[in-house]
Amino acid sequence: MTLLDAILMGIVQGLTEFLPVSSSGHLMLYTHISGNAGEENNFLFSAFLHLGTLLAVCIAFKSTVVALAKEGGAMVKDLFTGQLFKKGLGNPERNMLYMMIVSLVVLVPFYFIRDFIEGVAEKYLIALGCFFLYTSVILFLSDRVKDEKTVKTPADISWKDALIVGLFQAVALLPGVSRSGSTICGGLFIGMNRDTAVKYSFMLGIPTILAGCLVEIKDAADANALSMEQFPLFVVGFIVSAVVGIGAIKMVDLLVKSNKFKYFAIYTLILGLVVAGYGIFEMVH
Repeated sequence: MTLLDAILMGIVQGLTEFLPVSSSGHLMLYTHISGNAGEENNFLFSAFLHLGTLLAVCIAFKSTVVALAKEGGAMVKDLFTGQLFKKGLGNPERNMLYMMIVSLVVLVPFYFIRDFIEGVAEKYLIALGCFFLYTSVILFLSDRVKDEKTVKTPADISWKDALIVGLFQAVALLPGVSRSGSTICGGLFIGMNRDTAVKYSFMLGIPTILAGCLVEIKDAADANALSMEQFPLFVVGFIVSAVVGIGAIKMVDLLVKSNKFKYFAIYTLILGLVVAGYGIFEMVH
């Protein structure tokens, strides 16, 4: 890995983690094209990139993160005083935390097939292309949702809503399917207003990204690839992904509120067709 690789992959991660185009799919494409696929430090470097985007979320949504953290502390206190389900009713932050737990639990069974699916997508680009096409479809459909049907605020999210968004996030474990795009679209489909859909998606992303980092560090340890010889490059990737990620978050917020996801739907449609076509070409030759 070179300094240029670290910078470019930091840019790719920072943009695609939050723009609705799939970070895992783009990083997989980059390593495939650049010839970096299979390098022993890939898992560890990916963890640093994800930590950079995690920092970006915390900075961009500082007030929401602080409010949820305070409410989380209150929940722990209520748990030990037997007031967990008696207090906080109607509290938007408390309800959001409860529903985030529901959405996250949905991910658990899908975790066990994640490596298999990623392996298939990495080996057969046609599969990765199809996953990009799925992203294109849901982005296109989300732009068709009428504003009068998106009225739910954080206090209005039900466990059924959380379950559905959790399923959309589970599908986003597929390389080529955007996590942020999938969860925002899922939120819009079940009636969240646009601000709530964006906020819920990115808050849900904090534990998801953190868990992904831990998995990647574990994978690096299992592969005996915890060497820190390229640590300066890891730091560069971390900083670049964080800075670019903050800009990408602000862009997504603007695009969702102005019904402009169709541009990314077109992009992922073209990308999906190109990748699937190239995958077929590779298989034939």
